[in-house]
Formats: sequence, structure tokens, C-alpha cells
Amino acid sequence: MEIKTDVLVIGSGIAGLFAAHEISKYADVIVVTKKDKNESNTNYAQGGIASVIDPEDSFDKHIEDTLKAGAGLCKRDIVEILVTDGPDRINDLIRIGTEFTKKNGKLDLAKEGGHSMARIVHAKDLTGKEIERALIAKLNTIKNVKIIENTLAIDLITEHNIKKLKNEPLNNRNCWGAFVLDCNSMDVIKIAAKVTVLATGGLGQVYLHTTNPSIATGDGFAMAYRSGAKIGNMEFIQFHPTSLYRANGNESYNNPSFLISEAVRGFGGILRTIDGKEFMTKYDSRKELAPRDIVARAIDNELKVRGEEFVYLDITHKDKEEIIEHFPNIYNECLKKGIDISKDFIPVVPAAHYACGGVAVDEFARTSLKGLYACGEVSMTGVHGANRLASNSLLEAVVFAHRAAKDIKIFLKNYSHSFPDIPEWDDLGALSYDEKILISHSIKEVRQIMWDYVGIVRSNQRLDRAARRIHNIFVETEDLYKRTKIFEDILELRNIVACAHMIIKSAKLRKESRGLHYTLDYPNQLSDSKIKDTILQNLNP
Repeated sequence: MEIKTDVLVIGSGIAGLFAAHEISKYADVIVVTKKDKNESNTNYAQGGIASVIDPEDSFDKHIEDTLKAGAGLCKRDIVEILVTDGPDRINDLIRIGTEFTKKNGKLDLAKEGGHSMARIVHAKDLTGKEIERALIAKLNTIKNVKIIENTLAIDLITEHNIKKLKNEPLNNRNCWGAFVLDCNSMDVIKIAAKVTVLATGGLGQVYLHTTNPSIATGDGFAMAYRSGAKIGNMEFIQFHPTSLYRANGNESYNNPSFLISEAVRGFGGILRTIDGKEFMTKYDSRKELAPRDIVARAIDNELKVRGEEFVYLDITHKDKEEIIEHFPNIYNECLKKGIDISKDFIPVVPAAHYACGGVAVDEFARTSLKGLYACGEVSMTGVHGANRLASNSLLEAVVFAHRAAKDIKIFLKNYSHSFPDIPEWDDLGALSYDEKILISHSIKEVRQIMWDYVGIVRSNQRLDRAARRIHNIFVETEDLYKRTKIFEDILELRNIVACAHMIIKSAKLRKESRGLHYTLDYPNQLSDSKIKDTILQNLNP
């Protein structure tokens, strides 16, 4: 089956939906999404979206806060774009129908770790869900946007799929859409598009503990890498310091950790050891309001030194009505598990949360492949550097989706060539998908390896061991992939393995501790490294 369109958007989080909304003003758009259109990392974003709204705040303050969190690797010009475009994009979301929380008729601005001012626009503690709701409601009224649910992108269509073009140099490659799997019929659909927007979200499922939903298997990162696009800074994985600890065992692949928002610490939450002692004063003068990498490493160290499995987050000193007003979802979810956060300490552990690296893009979200754009978590704009400032992610998604849409309009206006002869998908694998035990075991193995050796604290020895283990799983997976009929689990395993490989390879390239990348072999060593960005590229796609 073949479908043709002007623009293909892969992913239905805030970046994909906002891009589709903007592009629909001048072109036909198809959005493909893995599960249903409501399921994305955006949905799990509790805290909010950072922007300069308060007259007492300033662009310079937001820029400096972002640069400071990024530990010297942010691209200042890109950060300036993010911050100065921010208020307009907030207004766009409000016009689309997003209902942000207000106080006395004005937006209720919260403060989070790393921010010098209260600038977090939010919708209670379910901001991402509210933005997603508004965008989907709006897109459902637009006739030239088609959303196809339960479709998993397999591979981008570039020269590497076409035999006679396979040897085209990497600096002259194009993207003409993607092959996607219809997860209901199990048919492979060829979607030919003049422009493709990758908005596939994150890769949290590469790790054993993650706040990301089960769909976050790094599909966009892996597809872009396989097609020869440039990928950058994959070593910088942000571990959220406070996910809810579960006494009955590890989170499963289909059951991610419940996030205790950054905003809870901004609200006055205090981190305590199991015996009730505060400990953040030992690590940073900002205590609980230090950036996430510092807080996550502090918790990790306390757990290792004390041999304990969790620490506590305490907001029992705050007024109960205020707690429920600010965090109704967190309050109710914890209450379901027997924790009344107005009276009880909350047991928390760090969990993989956000990838600061990704597909390398410029100020208009253009990748190194012509016709391929990337927005949101899958991209590396240079905004986050070595560590993302809290609540800058949703802002980055809308700002650069908007900029991508502006550039795509020009790209389509000048589009003069026709699609090449794209072959049909070859799905002649001899094996059926009955051996799911092989795949589920490999997924568990990858996630455990990455948690143990490529987590919050790393070392050369740990990275070497992880590289060897992941390479063996890669060889086994590729063999299975070539011999098996296409289905969801084998595709997701393949993508998880590719992401693990990129994270390890990037981490081995960075011979320093910086931001989210902390290694025992270079402790307290923030060098003026010649490697500003660890750029990877598959040279033989």
C-alpha cells in the first residue's frame, strides 16, 4: 500500500501536533502515531512550560539560567531564539484552547529547580495532558490533517533504501517519507512525502527505571541514525531525581515509574534520608532547587553510601489544601498507593527522564538530510547543552516546531523534483513472531545493562563492559530481524539497541565529567574540551 502527501509527521506529542497545526495552514499533513493520538511523553509532563511572562522577569535571566544549567554546551544563539520566541508560542497555545492555571485572572507562574524566577506556566500538575488535549481537539477540526493511529514507523525512506542511489554521499542525501507498520493489519505502508518531520519523543525505555511511557523506545533516534543523519550528544541522559519508589519491585516495560514533579521541590519539598535527615545542603547551596543532574547524583550517592533503595521527599509542612490545589494528580496517585503526601513522606528514586541529545538540527529544525526535520525530544537543537533546565522541553518543542513549519513552507514552494522509484517493503522473513521470549529477554537485558553501567554515574570500565554486551545483543537482534516477519516488538528492540549503542559510544568520546555525564575516571573535571558536541553518523547506511 502506498500513500502520498505533502508532509509526513511521525509522532503525536506536543512537537508533532503543533507542527501539524502550523503546516496545515498551507499543506496537506499526515500524522502517524504508535498507539493512540493521546499517548506521548507530553502527556506525562506534569510541571509546565517555561517562559518569560512576569514583568519582573527578563529574557536575559531566562537565557542565563538555561546556559548555566547546560554546563557550557548550550548554543547561545539558539537559546536566545527559544527564550525570545517563548511568550508568542504560549499565546498560540492559549488561542488553540489550552487552559492554563490562573490566579487572580493572571497566569499562575511557578518556580522550579535552576530557575531564578517564577516563570513556569502550568495546568495544575497535568500541563502536558492539557496541551495535548487542546491540540488534538483543534486538529480534529482541520480537514487537511489526517491522523493515523496504531502505526509504527520502521525506517525513513532515503537513498539507503534505493539500490541505484545507495552510494550517494552522505552530504547529499534526501528523505522522501517512511515505511510504517499498520499494527492492526500488520501490513507495511509506504508513505511518500516531500517533507518528513520526526517528532517521535524520547528513549526512556532504554533504561530499567524510567518515567517515560512504553512507547518511548527511541524510534526516531534509531531511524535517523540508520539513514545516515547526524546525531549529537547522546551521552546526556537526564535522570529525574524523584520518581515514586515501588516497594514491590522494578517498573516493568509497560508500566513506567510515576513522576513526582520538579514543581514539588519548587513548592518547598525537602529531600530526606530514611532516618529523616536533610542532605542536599552537603551537595549544593541551592539545595532542593539545584538542577536535576546535581539532585539526581546527590540521591544516587546517598543510596550507594547508605545501602538504601530510596530517599524521602517531604512536603508535610505545607498546607493540605494548597498541596491538593497545586498537585491534585500527584496527591490522588500517591493516595491510591497508601501515601497521603500531606501527612506522609514520599519515597522516591531517580529514573531516566529525558534525552538532551538527539538528531542534530539547525535553528529551523533542519537535519543533515534534505527534507527531514526533527522537533522535540528527538532533536538536538543546542538549547539544553549538557543538562536541560526544567520545563524548557515543552517550550523547545513548540518554538522549533513553529520554526520548522515556517521553513517547510519555503521548502515546499521551491520543491520541483519528483519522488524516485521507491521499492516496496521486502517482508519475506521466514520466521513468524512466535519467539517473543527471545525479544522480551533481550529488552530486559539491554535495560538492565544500561541502568547498571551507563546510568547516573559511569566509568571507562563500565562503558567498555556495556559496549561489549550491547554489541552481542545487536548481532543477535539483526539476525533475528532479517529472519522474522515485521512486528512491533522486534522493531522496538532494534531501536532500543541502536539507542543504547549511541549513548555508550557518545559517553566514551567525552573524556570529562560535564552536566548529565558524570564519570569516575574524570571526577570534578570540567575541561575546555575540543569536543563541544559528540557527533555520531552511520557512515554506511
